[in-house]
Amino acid sequence: MNITALIAGELEIKAWQVESAARLLDEGNTIPFIARYRKEATGELDETVLRSIAEKLGYYRSLEQRKQEVLRLIDEQGKLSDELKSAILEAAKLQEVEDLYRPFRQKRRTRAAIAEEQGLGPLAELIWQQELTHGVLDDVLKPYVQPGEGVESPAQAQAGALDIVAQRIADDPKIRALVRRISEEKGCLTSCCQLEPEPAGNLPVSKYELYYDFSQELSSIPAHRILAINRGEKEAVLKARVAVPQDEIIEAIKGAVITNPRSIFQPLLAEACKDAYQRLLAPSIERELRNQLTERAESQAIQVFSTNLRQLLLQPPVSGKRVMAIDPAYRTGCKAAALNEQGDVLDTFTIYPHAPHKRWDEAREQLLAKVEEHSVEIIAIGNGTASRETEALAAEVIAACRKELHYLIVNEAGASVYSASPLAREELPCLDVSMRGAVSIGRRLQDPLAELVKIDPGSIGVGQYQHDVNQKRLEESLRAVVESCVNYVGVELNTASPALLQYAAGISKTLAQRIVEYRQSEGPFSDRRQLLKIRGLGEKTFTQCAGFLRIRGAANPLDNTPVHPESYHLAEAILELAQVPLHALTAGDGLFHLRTGLAELKAEEVAGKLDAGLPTIRDIIAALLQPGRDPREELPKPLFRQDVLTVEDLEAGMLLSGTVANVVDFGAFVDIGVGRDGLVHISQMSQSYISHPLEVVAVGDIVQVQVLAVDLERNRISLSLLT
Repeated sequence: MNITALIAGELEIKAWQVESAARLLDEGNTIPFIARYRKEATGELDETVLRSIAEKLGYYRSLEQRKQEVLRLIDEQGKLSDELKSAILEAAKLQEVEDLYRPFRQKRRTRAAIAEEQGLGPLAELIWQQELTHGVLDDVLKPYVQPGEGVESPAQAQAGALDIVAQRIADDPKIRALVRRISEEKGCLTSCCQLEPEPAGNLPVSKYELYYDFSQELSSIPAHRILAINRGEKEAVLKARVAVPQDEIIEAIKGAVITNPRSIFQPLLAEACKDAYQRLLAPSIERELRNQLTERAESQAIQVFSTNLRQLLLQPPVSGKRVMAIDPAYRTGCKAAALNEQGDVLDTFTIYPHAPHKRWDEAREQLLAKVEEHSVEIIAIGNGTASRETEALAAEVIAACRKELHYLIVNEAGASVYSASPLAREELPCLDVSMRGAVSIGRRLQDPLAELVKIDPGSIGVGQYQHDVNQKRLEESLRAVVESCVNYVGVELNTASPALLQYAAGISKTLAQRIVEYRQSEGPFSDRRQLLKIRGLGEKTFTQCAGFLRIRGAANPLDNTPVHPESYHLAEAILELAQVPLHALTAGDGLFHLRTGLAELKAEEVAGKLDAGLPTIRDIIAALLQPGRDPREELPKPLFRQDVLTVEDLEAGMLLSGTVANVVDFGAFVDIGVGRDGLVHISQMSQSYISHPLEVVAVGDIVQVQVLAVDLERNRISLSLLT
């Protein structure tokens, strides 16, 4: 099996690209580094394709290992024919290899195994060959009757032989593939309620009511329904099964097994086919199909979660603003923290506006005084308990404030996890757990990426059924997203926390901590190559990470750009061609001349003159045009508010602005400022067909919506997207 060709075909890329990417990965290069700094070698493959290559390489290499193991195990039994060996080596899926190995696998003591021990194997083979077309069946069976050894009658001999035949049918790879194909194409996932009816005869109300009498084709059932049914089964609310056309499948098996309809064994083979399916194949194939459905649903859920997480992490920072962060609560009071433009804590205090204290006026005046004392420009309110009431308090403070002031609701998911972590204790040693939560809320507004990397991605709250999927796969996928985002934005070497640094390409958790310790003991970095002084950080690691680390005010201005140190000579040559000095990268008035000079260059001509790859030259010119650029700043800023609405204020037909808070398979939840996210169902997103909401919206998007309906009793808001 040619793995390179297979992967190239599946991903619709060139074989040489796969081969080159595989070589770079095997050499220990990280995916962000390959995608950014080895474009010539891979034909400019992006991170998504490179991760797919890495995943498929792992699968096919494991498949090859399994093939060799299976060949060895069968050979040790003396049963490895050339035909079987060829079939195993040519198999392109693990399932095919397991099907081929199935007849040779050591089994528990089955009915077929007992029949073999009783000497009924030759009779089973006779039935299987179907060569006998005349004679009396009992006469054929009598020689196999062995009184005292478990075969007391012709009927028992027949039953035992048919057990062997049924096992042979069930183990046949071609028949298993046939049954699997029909089941996949024509099967349905069905579910019903397994709760006891109430005294009145009605089934109990639950969130799984949609699935009390449910059926949908396996080929079309969406991921969120599969996961919902799985969860309902775990909670013993639902009972699910795969319903298939049994009669059609049994007839298909007969067609594959019965080759001589004139054989006297034809009725017995028909009976064996039915038994093989109902007793052996059906349960096994149903388990396979349920596992496949779950894997498909998990992959979809993980993909949606990953996409949402990426959008959330890349939300534009609200930089250069002083923030008053509030972590709302009732009995214990609202914890508030004033932060300066860099996220440093200026002040902390607690107010008690809500029940049971109800010191509203006092809280408003205290908050207003602190806002004015610290020149606060934005109030950031966590979206947890008492958030709505705290919004009303913020609105009153804004109305009374003598300067422009706004508020924003911040998703506080995971803030409590961070607050109790060792990292939070290290960063904010003088604050208690609840006050650290307020600081985290404010900082995730000022720089979402830098703050959210401190939290387990699974606790951030932008997924669907994230607790029901394979946690190892979810963790790997989400870590890849965080790594991708961090390296896309770049990391400021002199201010980044260890939590942020450990996601830079090539930097481990241990190295991230050593970088911070070096910075604390030796002072700020002034040159990227100072990293080589850190224990454990050698040239190989430096090559991986250097281009993603930035140093503002570095001796060499290129240290504050995505230009890799290995390409500094090219950057300097490009500046020389543009007739612009290196220091123009840091001079305010020099940027105009820099951009003017670079604009006159043609990347193709420069690449030819410098004998360098065109993609690298393009990237260097782009980096020089915008030194110190944060790619997130080009995105729309969050939606700030000055007043507060309630669900009761909403009416059908009302037009509102909102922020997409989460995207799931069936729609998107939009924060419209009423304390409850409204749902835009996928059917209300576009006038043309879309297969998934992510085609239209992403987490963090500012959208215009129309209120379709408000259900106060169930606290549900239905919206449509205005496009």
